[in-house]
Amino acid sequence: MFVDRAEITIISGKGGNGAVTFRRDPYVPDGGPDGGDGGDGGSVIFVADENLRTLMDFKYQRKYQAENGQPGMKRNRYGKKGENLYIKVPVGTMIIDKETGHLMKDLCFNGDELVAAKGGKGGRGNVHYKSSIRQAPNFAEAGGFAKERTVILELKLIADVGLLGFPSVGKSTLLSVCTSAKPKIAAYHFTTIDPNLGVVDMYDKSFVMADIAGIIEGASEGTGLGFKFLKHIERTKVLIHVVDVSGSEGRNPIDDYRKINAELEKYNPNILKKPQLIAANKMDIVQDEEKLQEFMDFMQAEGRKVLPISAATKSGIKELLDETLYLLETYEEPEIEEYEMFDFEQDEYDADYKKISAYEDEDGVYVLEGKQLSKIFNSTNFTDQGSIRYLYNYIVKQGGIKLLKAMGLQDGDTVRIEDFEFDYTDD
Repeated sequence: MFVDRAEITIISGKGGNGAVTFRRDPYVPDGGPDGGDGGDGGSVIFVADENLRTLMDFKYQRKYQAENGQPGMKRNRYGKKGENLYIKVPVGTMIIDKETGHLMKDLCFNGDELVAAKGGKGGRGNVHYKSSIRQAPNFAEAGGFAKERTVILELKLIADVGLLGFPSVGKSTLLSVCTSAKPKIAAYHFTTIDPNLGVVDMYDKSFVMADIAGIIEGASEGTGLGFKFLKHIERTKVLIHVVDVSGSEGRNPIDDYRKINAELEKYNPNILKKPQLIAANKMDIVQDEEKLQEFMDFMQAEGRKVLPISAATKSGIKELLDETLYLLETYEEPEIEEYEMFDFEQDEYDADYKKISAYEDEDGVYVLEGKQLSKIFNSTNFTDQGSIRYLYNYIVKQGGIKLLKAMGLQDGDTVRIEDFEFDYTDD
C-alpha cells in the first residue's frame, strides 16, 4: 500500500539530573562536593533515505521516543548521554509541525536531516555550585525537559517524468510498456488509486516515471482524489499529458486537455511552466480522422508537441521516450524559492527562555512561570536553605518579585510555582 501522509508523536530524551554527592575518602578531611553532571537526552532526528518509497511504517507505529540521559554520579563522573533516535523517511518528505502548521523542513535529497526534537540538556552536579561562602552545596541542577511534538509527514514523490490525463486514457498501460512497473490495469475509471513509479532505461541512461492518476475536473478543490495526486506533480521535471484521441468513450480530447491544465493552474500555476509533451494515445482505434485533425491543429496553435502513440500496441513509444529524454537532458532547474525556517528549537540561553511571567488566578493566588524557572525549581532541595536561597535569588534577579509587587503582592499573599505554594514574606 502506498501511504503519502502520516501523523506521529515524537519525544526527545530528558536530560539526566546532576548528582548531589560528597567525597568520603578516608584520610581526606573536609571532603567537598563531587557530584557529576547528567548526560544529555537523545534527540529525534529525521533522515531522508532514497531506499524508501512510502510512509507505510508510520501507519502502525505512531509514537517515537529517544533515550533519556543518565544522571550524574559521584567522583565527578558524568552520566551517559541518551542515544539519538534516527527516523528514516523517503526522499521528498516534508516535516510539518501540527500545532503551528509551519514547515519544519523539506527533505529533498538523500541524507538530508532534521533535528525535530532536541534532547534535554544534562543537569550540572553540585560540584558546580561550590563557592567561598557555599562550601557544601546540597543541591544540583535538574536535567532539561524532554520535548514532545506532533508532526505531520507528507510525501511528494521525487520523479523525473509525470504522466497526466483523465482516468482510462491509458496512463497505466503506458507506464507498464515503458518500465518494469506492473500497475493494476482494468477497463474502468479509477483503477489506479495510488501513484505508481517505474524506471525507464534508455541507452546508457535512466529516469523515473510516475503515473499521476486520479486528476479530474474539480481536483484542485479536492474533488475525487484531489490533492492526494496533485501534490506529486510539483517535483517532476517533465510532464507527459496522455490524451485519448480515439473518442472511444465519447470524450472530447480538446476539452480533456483544457480541463486538466485548468486544474493544474488552479492548484499551482508554476506547474504549467514545466515542459509538457502531448501523447495522443489509442491511435490504433481512431475512427474520426476529422476530429483527430482538429485536435492536432489545436495543439499546434497551443505550441505543444504531439506524439501519436498506442500504448496497447507499443507504437510510437520509442519516439515519445526519445523526446522525453531530450527534454530531461536540456532541462534547467528553476530557482528554488527560499523560505525562512521557523525556529522550533529555542536556545536555552535566549532571553525568552529565562524570562519569568506572572499573573493572578481566579483564587487570588499569584503565579510565577518560566522555562528556566521550572528547571531550577525542580532542582531545588527544599530541606536545604542554600538551595532555597539559590531559587529565591534567581526569581529576584529575573524580576519575578518586582512583577508580583506591581500586580499588588503584599506580605502574607500566596505565591505558586508549578504545584508548590508558599506565603510571601516581605522582610
